[in-house]
Amino acid sequence: MSATDSAPKWHRSKGAIAVAFAVSVIGGVAFATDRSPETSTIERLKTRLPKTQVSKVDCKVVDGLCEVTAGNNLFYVDRSGRYLVIGRVYDMETRQDLTATRLLEINPDTLVGGAAKANAAPDRGDAPLTSADRPAVPTTPKHLSLAGLPKDGAIVWGNPQGKTVTVFSDFECGYCKALSNALVSLNVRVVERPISALNTRALSNQVYCAKDRVKALHSAYAREPLGTSASCNTSGLDANERFAKANGLQGTPVLVRGDGAVMEGFRSAELTAAFIAGSKS
Repeated sequence: MSATDSAPKWHRSKGAIAVAFAVSVIGGVAFATDRSPETSTIERLKTRLPKTQVSKVDCKVVDGLCEVTAGNNLFYVDRSGRYLVIGRVYDMETRQDLTATRLLEINPDTLVGGAAKANAAPDRGDAPLTSADRPAVPTTPKHLSLAGLPKDGAIVWGNPQGKTVTVFSDFECGYCKALSNALVSLNVRVVERPISALNTRALSNQVYCAKDRVKALHSAYAREPLGTSASCNTSGLDANERFAKANGLQGTPVLVRGDGAVMEGFRSAELTAAFIAGSKS
């Protein structure tokens, strides 16, 4: 017998569903059901994923989906509790990675950012999906050689005498903005290579072609007007994006130390400083 077959009969009966959401009138007093979508979803998950310890369910984040927190894991289900969704949710109006934001709230030390991935598997004991069934998620390499990248395409800023860190970024990425602020405080030399992870190539072109690229970079992160920029040769930005695609950089920010070590996503200034300090260059 499957988990679905063993579900309570009211879950599969149209009549019972109607009763569950009806308002009963007894003795002239109306009694409305207090079963929220979150309560219903939790009950269904107990049946279908009995070994998963659900910490929180929120059905108000995305219309039609419930966000499920299980320890440090995050996944989504539809309100019927039948379909389980693993992946990221973006708000295309605010250009915010909702999944990344929640993962950072759950665990501030989690590597998240534009490249955040919901570590969204329910407890493997439930095995709603086998490992073979789960979609393959490209992983960012632990080391990268930047030797093949041209000098063009980079915006260099910060302390010329500080340790160098290369950052693949997107100017609409909130975590890239947070990282930029942290790097300012760390007094390092930053080689910033914009990539259009969020379909923002036009903005990258505008910053790169600005008379003062560094000023334009920080203005872009601050959502300040950039003014008009003359056209320029943006083949270096093309090279950045080809490099990112060839090396599996799925999002931003991605930091590369002088020795090629890679850190994906945003962490605190202290952890970022420790990562950069590990480089000999």
